[in-house]
Amino acid sequence: MPFIEESDLLELHKDIDKAQIINERLLDQIKLKSKEVKRSKIQRNIFAAITGLFLVGTFGITTYTAGLSSSNSLENRNNLLVSIDSLEAHKARIDNLRRQNEELSLVKEFYLAKSFLDKEKIYSVQIKSFVDNNVTLASEALTNTLFVKTNPFYSYSLGTFETLQEAQKFRKQLVELGFNDAFVASYKEGKRLQIEDPY
Repeated sequence: MPFIEESDLLELHKDIDKAQIINERLLDQIKLKSKEVKRSKIQRNIFAAITGLFLVGTFGITTYTAGLSSSNSLENRNNLLVSIDSLEAHKARIDNLRRQNEELSLVKEFYLAKSFLDKEKIYSVQIKSFVDNNVTLASEALTNTLFVKTNPFYSYSLGTFETLQEAQKFRKQLVELGFNDAFVASYKEGKRLQIEDPY
């Protein structure tokens, strides 16, 4: 098992901090896209509210005129009670649909962020391959790790870098720590494109 000195560990932390800064930039871009989605959702909700008010108004006018044309006041009261009950049912249905829409928006934002990251070409340093999917090596807290299936192996890579030079520098640090088989590869849309020049 390789031994990591404190200075090397600090360098790794610096590289991870750089990767986190890059992730923050991407998150800022995702937030901008999210604002656009929210803006369109607000416009859609306003349109739905106006349409709903129009339908409720039409329903109310129809109910009111139906009540005026009826000669029996008891029948009018029964129609009004049925209308109020159905109106409450429609309100409950609208509230339920709003809650579902909010939940779906959160899911949509997550997949939008994931697809945004998958579309960009990134570089990562592969340190190990396994025949089995052995993902117990990494904590879920590590955000800049990749697990990619390259038939018939599962590859385990560290770091997500925008440039080849950053990944090469990180590879050099890992080799100094004892990961002699580490190499740089480029990825896009969750698939390995090629193995890059190590220097």
